[in-house]
Amino acid sequence: MQNVNKNIQPARRISNVQEYYFSRKLKEIAQLNAAGANIISLGVGGPDRMPHPAVIQTLCSEALRPDAHGYQPYVGLPALRQAFAQWYQHWYGVDLNPDNEILPLIGSKEGITHITLAFINPGDGVLVPNPGYPTYTSVSKLAEAQIHYYNLKEENNWMPDFNELEQMPTDNIKLMWVNYPSMPMGQPASRQTFERLIDFGRRHNIVIVNDNPYSFILNDEPISILSIDGAKDIAIELNSLSKSHNMPGWRIAMLATNSQFLQWILRVKSNVDSGQFRPMMLAAVKALSAGDRNWFKQLNDEYATRRKIAEEIMLALNCRFNPEQRGLFLWGRIPPEELSAESLADKILEQARVFVVPGSIFGSNGDRYIRLSLCSKPEILQRALERIINTHL
Repeated sequence: MQNVNKNIQPARRISNVQEYYFSRKLKEIAQLNAAGANIISLGVGGPDRMPHPAVIQTLCSEALRPDAHGYQPYVGLPALRQAFAQWYQHWYGVDLNPDNEILPLIGSKEGITHITLAFINPGDGVLVPNPGYPTYTSVSKLAEAQIHYYNLKEENNWMPDFNELEQMPTDNIKLMWVNYPSMPMGQPASRQTFERLIDFGRRHNIVIVNDNPYSFILNDEPISILSIDGAKDIAIELNSLSKSHNMPGWRIAMLATNSQFLQWILRVKSNVDSGQFRPMMLAAVKALSAGDRNWFKQLNDEYATRRKIAEEIMLALNCRFNPEQRGLFLWGRIPPEELSAESLADKILEQARVFVVPGSIFGSNGDRYIRLSLCSKPEILQRALERIINTHL
């Protein structure tokens, strides 16, 4: 190990965050597999299916062009912004101006950082769901924000308690993270909830950000928060092709909002990256048009098959779940006799050699839950089920 100069210390913000859970856990699983454990991972929500064939063809043909490899616009190609606008109008009934209301992103996680830096000064308040995507918390900590967790609970259908929200120090809160259909809980969006969120944000001058990558997975009624009257004045929506179009490694996402918010966010983004690869953007244009109802039906038929096996796994673990969940995961409440979700997940990993995610990594309200990913082929899920049954957990 190198001797690091002890007089050199990292920035204080580094002490407030840890390495991302999946980064740490997947290294542990890789070590177990190297020792011959043959772990089945039902952890990360990374789609394992291919994008539409036309998307791959477009990428390959465009990459062969001699003019394809230079720097690209910070705001993405006009064709990509136009394709996102048409996608939003067709599927969500939302009209967006592709010139100044859509900003392509190198993944939604990047967008979370850009939005936070654009709106939050050190000490400003941020509302973060509990349970919720851990990046909302970690990026808020990096920005030195004051984090205020708001409770999402099963008995309230994983919707915000608006009486609780009104008791928050709203004068100091500048940003609120929302995620419907929710991850990890799979709760579908509700127009009524979106209407109340927009009203809450408007009355308290809080920017409402809906992170919306799961609305096409096992869901026949995709909803955008921007479909609510007046939402564009106070809200931002993130969306992505990672889940809906089987393109997680491509890092193709977008945000939509009013032109003023977008310009503020662009000030951050344009100082961080230099645009995306032109052939990937043109392939994304193809994905947005090729992803028709037949495409989503075939995709969701496969996820429905996987979901049935995941439900059998939950039942084998004596966990209960809501069959109305949407998205790429299955979220289940662990039996009362189990000490915690983390201890159950460790037991499943050690005894059945199956990796499931403890809900505690998403917040304290997730401690009595585990999450299974649907991003494994049916035969792999079936093998995981057999291991769990045979282990007599």
